[in-house]
Amino acid sequence: MPNKDSNPFSNEEIVKEETNSEPEKQEAQENNEETDGAENSADSELQKKFDALSQQYVRLAADFDNFRKRQEQERENLLKFGTENALTKLIEVLDNFERANKALENVDDCAKVKESFDLIQKQVFETLSSLGLEEIKAIGEEFDPNFHEAVMQTPTSEHPEHTVIAELRKGYKMGDKVLRPTMVNVAAAE
Repeated sequence: MPNKDSNPFSNEEIVKEETNSEPEKQEAQENNEETDGAENSADSELQKKFDALSQQYVRLAADFDNFRKRQEQERENLLKFGTENALTKLIEVLDNFERANKALENVDDCAKVKESFDLIQKQVFETLSSLGLEEIKAIGEEFDPNFHEAVMQTPTSEHPEHTVIAELRKGYKMGDKVLRPTMVNVAAAE
């Protein structure tokens, strides 16, 4: 049988320790509840922030989608009405072609035909110019591959090298955009 004195802890001490640990357990439990309350509060705060950001994101996405649709509609309208404006102006030119054709049915004088033709050509160019069309200058200019298309080179000492000496087909641009480069003959060194 074991000796009672050999046991370092007596029953009383064990009971005292258990009694002393009860307040410690309660304190630890209260601390855990406070921590859980703080965590729940922090979780609740984070959830509110998340919900607010989520709603903000949804509104922003909807706003962007509306903006994109509005831009697409404006682009379509611009193309539609831009084309409509151009066609309206060119209809006037077409009317003049018809008038000239009727007026020239009984005319034998080539000078009158040329005069009518020149007037209509001038009107066409003025109409297209009002829409933004510009002729690209070429003769006497230095060759620029952005505006000119060299199809010939002629050795000559009369003009500086890389100078456009002849225009074979007119080129046109609208603003900074080249619609068709000018076909040119460029001077080359002999």
